[in-house]
Amino acid sequence: MNVFLKNKDYRRFSIASFLSGTGDILFYLAFMTYASKLHNYSLALSLIAISESIPRLFEIFASYLADRTRNKFKNIFLMAVVRFVLYATAGFLFVAKVSDWNLVIAVVAINFLSDTFGSYSGGLVSPLIADIVGKKDFGEAEGFTGGVSQIINMIAQFVGSGLLLFMSYSNLAFVNAFTFLAAGLLYASVGLKHKKDGQSLEPKEVNEQKFFATMKSSFIQAKKAHGLLTIMVIVALLNGVLGAMSALIPIVMAGHKSTMLIGNYSFTMAVIGVLVSCGAAFGSMFGQQLFRKVSAFTMTIVAVGLSFLTTLATLAAHIYAILPFFFLLAATASVASIKITQWLVNTVEHKILASTMGLLNTCAMASAPVMTTIFTTISGMGDVRYALIVLLVVEITVLFVAVRMGIKVKKTEKGVNSTVAVND
Repeated sequence: MNVFLKNKDYRRFSIASFLSGTGDILFYLAFMTYASKLHNYSLALSLIAISESIPRLFEIFASYLADRTRNKFKNIFLMAVVRFVLYATAGFLFVAKVSDWNLVIAVVAINFLSDTFGSYSGGLVSPLIADIVGKKDFGEAEGFTGGVSQIINMIAQFVGSGLLLFMSYSNLAFVNAFTFLAAGLLYASVGLKHKKDGQSLEPKEVNEQKFFATMKSSFIQAKKAHGLLTIMVIVALLNGVLGAMSALIPIVMAGHKSTMLIGNYSFTMAVIGVLVSCGAAFGSMFGQQLFRKVSAFTMTIVAVGLSFLTTLATLAAHIYAILPFFFLLAATASVASIKITQWLVNTVEHKILASTMGLLNTCAMASAPVMTTIFTTISGMGDVRYALIVLLVVEITVLFVAVRMGIKVKKTEKGVNSTVAVND
């Protein structure tokens, strides 16, 4: 939070991110509500989900293009204008009363394009934030933005449901469009200010390597930091465990209503969702400051341990045992993720920073649907308890690897420090 309060440029970047994120959530909720009223609502909702998820898999390519971009501020502004035009077009389509399915297909395409451009824009923003706040405070800055975004997303969902009572779908599309335009203007104001002061933040050199050469460079540079690649894999698995757990807990709830429900099923689901979001927000916003001296490996080991306890509580089918563990798991996983991001920023070359972060994010995001599919399939073919037992085995294995690697890294660091002390 300190960096947000003290750094005016970063504050503008953050507000721009909050604005566009809020508009996106409001329109997404409106579009989902519209689609849910169609005759074949299942297909419509599935298309929307696909349009939201596929661009995330392209993030690695979008981030690579961002690293090759020289005029980053100009392109961030252009992306914001393009997204403004896209959602303004969606608003006009709603006003024109295009037939239901033509409208859905058109807006799904708009949503897909907007999120793809958003991945590219995010790749442009990350290196600039590192320059604005400094590499040392990058983790804290990213954590604060991510945490506040989590809170805004929760609030926006409730606000959006209220706005739908007196605002049309087209109005919410226009609101979303203008949030992107406002965000673009904020980004541009930072770029123009630095250009006017003769201290341009634009990179002096950009990545000229081909895609696979860039990925190889990212891998080689990350490998130099002993343990970084291992912990990246562990956190990706941990993200997959979180996704699988989120899918398995509702299944357990359906079979153990007497010990798993608080009031009713939907209310319990809402409580779990809010609690996990609050945990992630708390970890993102305050974790870097509270656990500044704690290593990434230690936080990851704690997170894996908490995932084991959460799975045990789920196997016991007691909701009041699950809730505190799940909250702490979400918080510690967020802290671990931020620490790894900070480690990456300190390790890899600035000109391939976006590509490396895009690679990490793609691996982390891909693990969730893969592990969710595996464990829900095990549950569907037999019993949910079998899926939870296999999940426990995975968690024990990951915990063992994390502890062993953490000890190795600690020994290596001690050896390096001893050598430096002798040379001095």
